[in-house]
Amino acid sequence: MHTDERDGKKILVCTVGSTVLHYDARCIDDLHAMLKKAGEWIELGGADEQKPVKEGTVEAWGRSPFNPVGGWYGLKKGLRRRFGVYVPPLMEALGLCELEHNAKNNRMRAK
Repeated sequence: MHTDERDGKKILVCTVGSTVLHYDARCIDDLHAMLKKAGEWIELGGADEQKPVKEGTVEAWGRSPFNPVGGWYGLKKGLRRRFGVYVPPLMEALGLCELEHNAKNNRMRAK
């Protein structure tokens, strides 16, 4: 994962195999602020774009009309998915959150 610029906007570029996903880079600060406000563990809940998402999860927040960008942080239609899978490990590496590493049903919280 790395940052780049597209149309004058800073983006995160996440390469998974041959698939390249783009996220609005402000998602890091926005998600960190949401986690701090929540003050508790939040389930990740990663899901494909076309599949329903479990409410109250990081994935649901990453596509909610009520988040700071008013919808998807993923920028490429058809490839906006898995926000709750790819962004949390980056935030952990940046020292912004604690992240569980179980087989499934992982959660995160702000540091």
